[in-house]
Amino acid sequence: MKRTIHIIIYLFAIQLSAQVTNAVKEDVYYSIQDIFIPENIELEVGGMVFNDKGSLGITTRRGELWEITNPSSKQPVYNRFASGLHEPLGLNWKDGSYYLSQRGELTKLTDINKDGKADKYESIYSWPLEGNYHEYSYGPKFLPNGDMLVSLNLGWIGKGASLSKWRGWIVQISPEGELTPIATGMRSPAGFGFNSQGDLFYTENQGDWVGSGRMTHVEKGDFVGNPEGLKWSGEEGSPVSLKFEDFQDLEETTLYDYSKKVEGIKPPSVWFPHTLMGISTSDLVVIPEGFGPFENQLLVGDQGHSKVMRVFQEKVNGVYQGICFPFREGFESGILRMVFDDDQSLYVGMTSRGWSSTGKKKFGLERLVWNKNLPFEMKTVKAKSFGFEIEFTDLVDKASATDIESYSITDFNYKYHLTYGSPIINQEVKNISKVELDDDQKTVRIYIDGMRNGYIYEIDAKSVNDRSGSPLLHNKGYYTLNEIPAGENGVVDHSAHNMPEVETKDIISPKRPTDMPKSWTEGPDQIITMGTKPGLKFDISEVTVKAGSKIKLVFNNNDDMLHNMIIVNPEKADEVAQLAVELGLSGLEKGFIPQSDEIIAHTNLMQPHTSDAIYFSAPSKPGTYQYVCTFPGHAAIMRGIMIVE
Repeated sequence: MKRTIHIIIYLFAIQLSAQVTNAVKEDVYYSIQDIFIPENIELEVGGMVFNDKGSLGITTRRGELWEITNPSSKQPVYNRFASGLHEPLGLNWKDGSYYLSQRGELTKLTDINKDGKADKYESIYSWPLEGNYHEYSYGPKFLPNGDMLVSLNLGWIGKGASLSKWRGWIVQISPEGELTPIATGMRSPAGFGFNSQGDLFYTENQGDWVGSGRMTHVEKGDFVGNPEGLKWSGEEGSPVSLKFEDFQDLEETTLYDYSKKVEGIKPPSVWFPHTLMGISTSDLVVIPEGFGPFENQLLVGDQGHSKVMRVFQEKVNGVYQGICFPFREGFESGILRMVFDDDQSLYVGMTSRGWSSTGKKKFGLERLVWNKNLPFEMKTVKAKSFGFEIEFTDLVDKASATDIESYSITDFNYKYHLTYGSPIINQEVKNISKVELDDDQKTVRIYIDGMRNGYIYEIDAKSVNDRSGSPLLHNKGYYTLNEIPAGENGVVDHSAHNMPEVETKDIISPKRPTDMPKSWTEGPDQIITMGTKPGLKFDISEVTVKAGSKIKLVFNNNDDMLHNMIIVNPEKADEVAQLAVELGLSGLEKGFIPQSDEIIAHTNLMQPHTSDAIYFSAPSKPGTYQYVCTFPGHAAIMRGIMIVE
């Protein structure tokens, strides 16, 4: 029983220490308030909307619809409006009725006799289901003409798959039940909605064909990256002409580069670099007036990291592009849904069952409130022919803001391929030639060499202070550059060029001995063969060795993702994992293996379907040690324990 408890503790790790520190700083400006949930209600939030009476409607993954009256009060009133639904992961309200997406149906719920219970369940449109657990459905979102948009998740069979019609699509459904396919290429479109101009965007999670989380502007006829949905592009009414066969045997490329070769492909407007920002993007909402200095920008939730990110976008040559920033960490569970109330506070609905998150609770409902304090942040970043123009939220200290050494800019990209996720490739540190401060004392222009279309730019204003000498609340942002603006003479100042791809390297380390020591004349005392299994797990969660024994460890990465295996001292997995994250963009080159005395032994960072073998002596002190994969985003789940007896 004791060992079982150890496993549970290690596999469900607490938030990383850096996230906790950030949350404390952020709380000065935006505070998180818990919303009371009765003990008998499992509020695993799937959908969320305010109705016309100001009550908060919430659908749960357990198939219920709750109405919460006075949700911000100490004792909000919960009323179960409906039940018996099939995992509804979206909710909306219009003309006295709720509208929601179930697994296989768009449903309208109405309280005819006004007793607070739905007594009319109307099926507006039903779509087929294969029965795969991954066939989630989201929405609806209303269009100005009253039609609704619904997004349909791919199934999962070791990779994304469109097992039933229109899976991997966004579709438009009229109130009369007529379906029109809009766009495809979606893998897991849990978050979608409109910006302040009324244009449609959807968020995507890392996966097969998806190197990292991203947000894409969606228009009718678009293909946004995952080809599985193209199975239905030949069906009547399809606005997409691409075929699945067009994406077989691709040469090494990026999604942006491939979009320039094949008409109809829409690259993202904003990338969310994996683990550097989040790991599983979810809902998106427009920031209203009265919620700080970021009116009309977007907030995007992240389920895995239990955080909210901020996005500023602009249009260049008619194409959306922009930058994402950290905004607020420290939520109690995985964020799936967000909605603003009339008082400009943000309600955040959460769930983590089956989808692990840094927030420790299985579900939650919290409220984010602006404390009226002005955070010192990069408010906007705009692309220019010479580089970037940054506007800060407050007056800056001139000396620090004009010092070239106050900034660093690095660009990079991701592979576009069937493999789940992607390493960072083609990374290049940019040379900053000049920094200018505008007369408004808030705007700087940064001149850099060699801007490249289709790349993600890490912009780090690491040493910029405000007029009082205080640093930025968040000093990094990630700008997706799809179009380089023309200069005053009508031409772009810098042409694009490519750098060699950065691959995983063979890590040479005294803690990774790949040759058996000559003193082991009788060979190892014990051979441990470790593999992986789906869900970011080692296939063995516990091993037992004798103190001081000679161990040969064989690690077989039979997964479709990159993994390493690091053995650490007791209770040190969190510390080592955080050090790996802090390696940042240099992490891949170092195998996400930090320098630490807490590491006993480690493998290489392994490509999918490769193996590594190392030799080490077990610790002489008995105890419970840990092993962990420190590839960013994996450490919270991918762990096990080594019992030394």
